[in-house]
Amino acid sequence: MDVHGTVAEGFEPVREAFVRNFVSLGERGAAVAVYRDGQRVVDLWAGTKDVDGTAPWERGTAQVVRSATKGVAAAVLLLLHQRGQLDLDAPVGHYWPEFKARGKERVLVRHVLNHRAGLPVLDHPLTPEEALDPFRGPEAVAAQAPAWEPGTDHGYHALTYGWLLDELVRRVTGQSTGEWLASQLTGPLGLDLWLGLPDSEAGRVGRVGRVEGAEPTGALRARPKRSVTEAYQDPASLTRRAFAAITPFPEQNDPAYRAAALPATNAIATADGLARFYATLIGETAGAARLFTPETVELARAEESAGPDRVLVVGTRFGLGYMLHGSASPLLTPGSFGHPGRGGALGFADPDTGVAFGYVTNGFRKTVTADPRAQGLVRAVRGAVGL
Repeated sequence: MDVHGTVAEGFEPVREAFVRNFVSLGERGAAVAVYRDGQRVVDLWAGTKDVDGTAPWERGTAQVVRSATKGVAAAVLLLLHQRGQLDLDAPVGHYWPEFKARGKERVLVRHVLNHRAGLPVLDHPLTPEEALDPFRGPEAVAAQAPAWEPGTDHGYHALTYGWLLDELVRRVTGQSTGEWLASQLTGPLGLDLWLGLPDSEAGRVGRVGRVEGAEPTGALRARPKRSVTEAYQDPASLTRRAFAAITPFPEQNDPAYRAAALPATNAIATADGLARFYATLIGETAGAARLFTPETVELARAEESAGPDRVLVVGTRFGLGYMLHGSASPLLTPGSFGHPGRGGALGFADPDTGVAFGYVTNGFRKTVTADPRAQGLVRAVRGAVGL
């Protein structure tokens, strides 16, 4: 493998794991970046820019990161809370009066972030064109009745999470989530990370697609009584309905999809942009002050929801906006917080070791959470920091 980039002394196993992904797991094009205590210690890329092409992946190549977007978007609500502009324990309807319809008066802002709002599905799914309209999604969730009593249980809000969060940001700030990120966070920090891709950056983004590879082994092969794949095949299941809130799902290589801002699914990032985003949440990086106070870090990683997930079927753990370390999404240590993207991407921070991690790929697999390529890299990082 012709792998480009560098690793710091002691992080050579991460390069070895990265190579194995191409040799054994069907990787086509990917990049991984790791920061420790604000310093970049891994910066690797290889393969092709497009999943179906031959042009090489370059240092600045970016990709759609799917649900890894959720962790980026969550930072907006937590920073608004940190600045005193948003109360996590206030009803969503306090900021968004139209949302109170159909028994949602007691849905709290924190329920949006911890997947306890009871709104993972839409009775009337949106078309791709409707989904790209920034106002149609919020209108649909405002009109939707909860699937369970809000606050009493959790289930992954695969698509509706983005509309819930985006409208809260808009009501509090007057900006969309993508606009707020660009003006307040990713733009000032110079991060290669966008929610709503500018035309000027379109040439850097590779084409994504499905790839096949060897199946995961060991613990990653364990299955619940009913797998998420089986639940997804049942048209009546919350799993199938949650992922079908947009039907059919937009073509992810479409310029219109990339230019839109869906805070649950379509951020675009380089591995370094994703890793440095998380590094800056938990500590200082070159030229940038820490974003999250220690109190906000604890909000992100304190367990809010745990156990069997009504949508993903497997046991999941969530803080406020972030997946936490567990069998569904193994991260670095029990104190890590972040978010995977369906099919591969992963970003997270581990305040206890000072590690921040970003992995992006153009080859999507069937995995919803613990992708074996990302997990091989995480295990190598774990060994490199002595865990």
